[in-house]
Amino acid sequence: MTEPVISVEGLGVEFYRSRRRRLSVREMLFRGSSGTSKETFWALRDVSFDIHHGEAVGVVGGNGGGKSTLLKMIAGVLLPDEGTVTVNGGVAPLIELTGGFVGDLTARDNVYLLAGLHGVSKEAVDERFDEIVAFAGPQVKAGLDTPYRHFSSGMKVRLGFAVVTTLDEPIVLVDEVLAVGDKAFREKCYKRMEDLLSDGRTLFLVSHSERDLRRFGDRALYLRHGRLAVDGSMDEVLDQYNADLERNA
Repeated sequence: MTEPVISVEGLGVEFYRSRRRRLSVREMLFRGSSGTSKETFWALRDVSFDIHHGEAVGVVGGNGGGKSTLLKMIAGVLLPDEGTVTVNGGVAPLIELTGGFVGDLTARDNVYLLAGLHGVSKEAVDERFDEIVAFAGPQVKAGLDTPYRHFSSGMKVRLGFAVVTTLDEPIVLVDEVLAVGDKAFREKCYKRMEDLLSDGRTLFLVSHSERDLRRFGDRALYLRHGRLAVDGSMDEVLDQYNADLERNA
């Protein structure tokens, strides 16, 4: 078998439970560091799997199970405290679609900026620009030369999806973004994802939508409380996940 495009081995990441809590000035002066809990938890622990070229793999699990954390670690946004993540090839991250855009720049300039951040040359963006804008839709096209901050949230998502899915990266990471937008735009997204898969891309999809998971994937990973509970066929994993949901309802 060929070398995996994604290899995860003994992966673990530890967070402070109080990491989002900000101390007031008064607390810092009178309580010092003792005012902050040192309690930690493992968002992921002892997770191992391989994904090979051309596979479409879904990730399921309850809220707080570690799905988005795992995706961010594969994207290189987070670093592990234990184990390793090896990615052989570039990634097109459909994770936070509005990330990387600058509000004061025009939408046109932001297309070049975001594509450039992913290593696409200006000449290559010139060639794809009309395709990107056509996919994003007439509202985005009409606002190309207005500041990005004036876009609605839906227009921002459309533009982000249009740019990222034109990248030539062999691995596509998706975190729930197929659930946004109106019905017509979702169908455009589905068609674009199917085209990417038919081109031989590797897909790693986090979703709560059983319909989307079955549409795009034939293999799935089930994360339960930060650990890999099942790695198997989509039917096997969804059956176990749904049985657990019913048991804990």
